[in-house]
Amino acid sequence: MPINPFLANDPNAKARRLARALVSDLVTYMPQKREEGLKNGTLKELFREEIKKSYEEFVDQVGKEFADSTSHFQDALNDILASGQKIF
Repeated sequence: MPINPFLANDPNAKARRLARALVSDLVTYMPQKREEGLKNGTLKELFREEIKKSYEEFVDQVGKEFADSTSHFQDALNDILASGQKIF
C-alpha cells in the first residue's frame, strides 16, 4: 500500500508541496494581477516582490543548499502561476 504523501518523510515531496502551496497562495490572493500578467506578458515583473518573499520563505523552511539544488520552486511558478508556460 503506498504511503500517504502527507506522511512521507521524503524531503523532495515536502519541498514540492511547500513550493506549490506558496505559489498557490499568490494565485489565490491576487487572481486579477495574475490574469493581467498572463495577458500582458508581465507576470515576472508584476509578481517580483511576492515571488521574492515566497522564495525566501521556501529557503527558510528547506534550507539554502537544498533550495538551490532543486527546481521545485521554479516548477511551481511555471505550473501554477504561469499556467504551465515556461516563464520562470
